[in-house]
Amino acid sequence: MKVKRIVTNIETPEVMAAKRFYHDVLGLELLMDQGWIATYGSHEEMSIQISFASQGGSDTPTPDISIEVDNVDEALERMKSAGIPIEYGPVNEAWGVRRFYVRDPFGKLINILAHV
Repeated sequence: MKVKRIVTNIETPEVMAAKRFYHDVLGLELLMDQGWIATYGSHEEMSIQISFASQGGSDTPTPDISIEVDNVDEALERMKSAGIPIEYGPVNEAWGVRRFYVRDPFGKLINILAHV
């Protein structure tokens, strides 16, 4: 057996609220829309990873989701332009990532990062 994909599911009665944050700001593609569930992602990159953590590193809270981007500073500017408060960072961490934290429309702590 081989795991082909792992998908994070966030329960919400406001499925369409994800569009502004995940599609409009982060630029993810709408991969599936059944009305009751909408899946955003990338047709180009389907990685398999799942992490378990006691903290988020640098004594920060553990983020619910980590999203790697190709340009963290551009992602930061897009968040700021959208009026989304930055909760941590941006910071270059000792383990080789530049990152910041925001909350999505559902209150989930999101770690936006790029390897440096």
